[in-house]
Amino acid sequence: MTMPDDVRLLTEELARDPNSLAFVTLGEALRRQGQLDMALKVTLRGLARHPYLPDAHDLGARICVDRGEIERAFEEWDMVLTLAPGHLGALKGLGFVCFHRERFADAERYLSAAAAADPQDEQVERALRHVRTARADGWTEPLAHALPASLMDDSRYLFVNVLNEEGQTALLLDRDGLVLAGAYVGADGKDVAQEVGAELSGVTEAARRTTRHLSMGDWTSIVFETEVAVVAMAPSQHDGLLVLATSRATPLGLVRRLLDKCSDRAGRWLEERV
Repeated sequence: MTMPDDVRLLTEELARDPNSLAFVTLGEALRRQGQLDMALKVTLRGLARHPYLPDAHDLGARICVDRGEIERAFEEWDMVLTLAPGHLGALKGLGFVCFHRERFADAERYLSAAAAADPQDEQVERALRHVRTARADGWTEPLAHALPASLMDDSRYLFVNVLNEEGQTALLLDRDGLVLAGAYVGADGKDVAQEVGAELSGVTEAARRTTRHLSMGDWTSIVFETEVAVVAMAPSQHDGLLVLATSRATPLGLVRRLLDKCSDRAGRWLEERV
């Protein structure tokens, strides 16, 4: 049975019985297909009828992570623990969110509880070791390995082991402004990468034309300051664009070093995809 068949049958079941718990399975199927808006709509409708179902809130949290809504995911997982203390998925999810926000003490607390709930979970144990290393040594190891395997494979977290400070975010775009990797997290915690990519479509080619017109050679990077951030850009392979944003307090020398590190990481990632 293919996934579309699953979705069709589950949708028909919910139509026959709106109170069915099949909405959880349907929401997960839609999430795996990448239909995040529909998955969230199905989940919220189900929660309206079953507001105290922990697995439904857990599903909602995972959908929010996929949508880049990290704070909302935290609230959903926090609700799961209120309804079902010790829920493994919520403990792991909250550990991830706290790690993502560099709240290492909280991350260790949640992951320790997850490890106690399932001592055989190697992903949790590995994540816990790296979080403890981060607290003891202050980011002396590449902490991307602390993420669950499913998230390590997620291109949105490509630069997580490069950008260690709050307010730093990076984005890799193709020549048409489509997001290839990374994230662009706004002040409200929401990932606005797609919107940023659309606005920056064509920047690489425009910069190339300008530098050639001025006989300046090929462009390698641009750094400028805004009212709220320092933004740096560099061309990537296949006429793409790398965008880095940091807080205004970041020294320009560090901005350039971070841009170089992100460029190197992006280059290696693109080569691995060939």
